[in-house]
Amino acid sequence: MLARVALAAIIAAAPTAHPGVVSADPLDTTPHVLDGIVNAITVVGGTVVVGGSFSQVADASRTVRFERANLFAYDLKTGRVLTRFAPDIGGTVHSLAPGSDGTVYVGGDFTVVGSSPARALTRLALADGRPVRSFSPQVFGGAVTTLARSGSHLYAGGDFTRPRTALARLDATTGAADDGFRVVPGKPLTRKVKVHALAVSGSRLVVDGSFTTLDGHSRPQLGVVDVSRPVAAVAPWRTGVYADPCMDVFPSYVRGLDISPDGRYFVVVTTGGPRRGMCDSAARFEMGARGENVKPTWVNKTGGDSLYSVSVTGAAVYVGGHQRWLNNPRGRDSAGPGAVPREGIAAIHPRTGMALSWNPGRERGIGVKAFFAHSRGLLVGSDTTRLGREYHARIGMFPLP
Repeated sequence: MLARVALAAIIAAAPTAHPGVVSADPLDTTPHVLDGIVNAITVVGGTVVVGGSFSQVADASRTVRFERANLFAYDLKTGRVLTRFAPDIGGTVHSLAPGSDGTVYVGGDFTVVGSSPARALTRLALADGRPVRSFSPQVFGGAVTTLARSGSHLYAGGDFTRPRTALARLDATTGAADDGFRVVPGKPLTRKVKVHALAVSGSRLVVDGSFTTLDGHSRPQLGVVDVSRPVAAVAPWRTGVYADPCMDVFPSYVRGLDISPDGRYFVVVTTGGPRRGMCDSAARFEMGARGENVKPTWVNKTGGDSLYSVSVTGAAVYVGGHQRWLNNPRGRDSAGPGAVPREGIAAIHPRTGMALSWNPGRERGIGVKAFFAHSRGLLVGSDTTRLGREYHARIGMFPLP
């Protein structure tokens, strides 16, 4: 096992490029989430914030337990759980984003934080866990499942109906809806329009979910929005590869996405079942492509197991779910020709699209629901307790060598 590693530098709030692949040996200093599932992770300065659906956490030694209602924070350098940050989130946390001045944005399926009303989205001070009163987003009608901060803007996606349908750009300070952003996902594949994931880089916002149109333009489950001008507009970028169905129980099957640190490409991961097409896959797309029929640069398939999360670091594309294999396009809940075992977590070469040799292993369970890449390594959140062949309950970190 890897001994405690000093993380002397202050960690940036946003994911960053890595010079190489992270170690397959997790740090021993991370705390443990003792029940439920971790859905989201972010880093604010030197503090890790973890959200999901859980009620108890423990320190790294498992000798001290803390009651925590779906959200907690710890010091990245030492692993020490922050005792003053213990907000009572009245429902599941699905998404997090770093805020300024020692704050964090929290999105999910809740209506209160402690005794304060907070519908689906709030901003909390890390010093004491209290809501920032100046931030008052008017989100109604559903949950916030994904967040991304970009300068003075906070992008939010989910299945809410106000202030916009499923997708909104908010003022990061006040929470007010931006009138310059009225891109509307439509014609859902499910009962309600839902944005599963979004990411922003420079002038481009990438969105996936249970929609087939963006502002009336055909964009089956995936689209790119130009946010370079005061009024956002759907970009001339369309792919039809997610128009084909998977299993009936997965009418919409796109899940996680992430943009490369240089903004040149992004990767989308899916669920869907052991079918042909883009079911149970990871796929790279070029941001600079144009046209009505953009094809993926590469596709890597699991052969029948879901992928939920992805993190692109430049050196690798990390994917997580409850997969058993990668490089498995001919598998049907089996290992086809060329398949390589990759239990629950894996790394893909960003150029070739083939699995890298990195193979720490992870107890599969439901799957990895959260990654966060930062300048010292890769944080991983899930619902299981074995990561890298060690006990790391629901949260762990692979450091850079």
